[in-house]
Amino acid sequence: MEKQLEKVLSDRINSLSESQTLAMTGLARELKAQGKNIISLSIGEPDFDTPDFIKDAAKKAIDDNFTHYSPVPGYPELRQAICTKLKRDNNLDYSPNDIVVSTGAKHSLANLAITILNPGDEVIIPAPYWVSYLDMVKIAEAKPVIVNTSIETDFKVTATQLKNAITEKTRMLWFSSPCNPSGSVYTKEEIEEIAQLIKNYPNIIIVSDEIYEHISFTGKHESIAQFDFIKDQVVTVNGVSKGFAMTGWRLGFIAAPKWIADGCNKMQGQFTSGTCSITQKAAQVAFEADPIVLKDMQTAFKNRRDLVLSLMAEIPGLKLNEPKGAFYVFPDVSSYFGKSYNGQVINNATDLSMFILNEGLVALVTGEAFGDPNCIRLSYAASEEVLTEAIKRIKDTLALLK
Repeated sequence: MEKQLEKVLSDRINSLSESQTLAMTGLARELKAQGKNIISLSIGEPDFDTPDFIKDAAKKAIDDNFTHYSPVPGYPELRQAICTKLKRDNNLDYSPNDIVVSTGAKHSLANLAITILNPGDEVIIPAPYWVSYLDMVKIAEAKPVIVNTSIETDFKVTATQLKNAITEKTRMLWFSSPCNPSGSVYTKEEIEEIAQLIKNYPNIIIVSDEIYEHISFTGKHESIAQFDFIKDQVVTVNGVSKGFAMTGWRLGFIAAPKWIADGCNKMQGQFTSGTCSITQKAAQVAFEADPIVLKDMQTAFKNRRDLVLSLMAEIPGLKLNEPKGAFYVFPDVSSYFGKSYNGQVINNATDLSMFILNEGLVALVTGEAFGDPNCIRLSYAASEEVLTEAIKRIKDTLALLK
């Protein structure tokens, strides 16, 4: 008898969850391909095009033959541009040797998990959180420790909550501001309180995900690394995907204590080496530019947020906070749990998301993907016309539930 190949994947990969944001986006594409008029508000991607001056720099890089292997942590001139940006925008002092450029901020986070965490280490993650945090921690054989927040506290964690979660095994704290999925933005006072707590635990590293820095409606972005007494325990993660509408270019970076940067450089050298050389030259001019070039996009997102909140406020049963950044709303929809339509009972946010997709033809993401089963995430990275139609569909669909 011919021996059959045993199709067994590793326990490591079998333990991972599929990204539910990407899964819902893929499902929406499939339904569109079937001819259904789907409005997809599931993916975290600006609907703007990359600014022309950045594209021009990429074209010039090709003509100038920046088509060879780049240094693993990024071109020196790019890392210097990042240092200049961090000083100009965030009042953070770093040298190019503290910077590691990677293939997106997601890659930067994965590098950090594998570089720093050992089996059994604990990582505190406030919920709601970005979908990939948990599985990155798990792939490093560490343990995610979830600290729950709620819409009543604007989905922000307090220093007291964090202190209660710290154990002798705690190695890292991961959080984002502005936050995906809630849009919450921590104030200077709130992050200083967290910093004052963590300084008492010198073995804990703070991973501060600031990829939505330039999509903030508070006036000034606050980085936790600004406090000198905690800076040696902070890794700032950022990139160009959201603020500069460069999702497909794939470039992120860390600014970190040199020993961490050296570790991530070593890790990256064995897996991917340097990120795309053309992308690096494009990102360099993005970081060198005055952030004022992003003003029109920021204004458009704020106008959309206000439109979405005003329209969703007319839907009975939704609880809303006012997001201060990013481009999401994250309403609490638990008042619809237990209701039904045509025999279909809505038990949770996942059921409700699928109901809205199938009956209303609007793709959203269940809050369960982000650690909050009472909510759904809606991206307002779409035109005001599309958003108005989408929320009308959502309102009409939810009205079916009794």
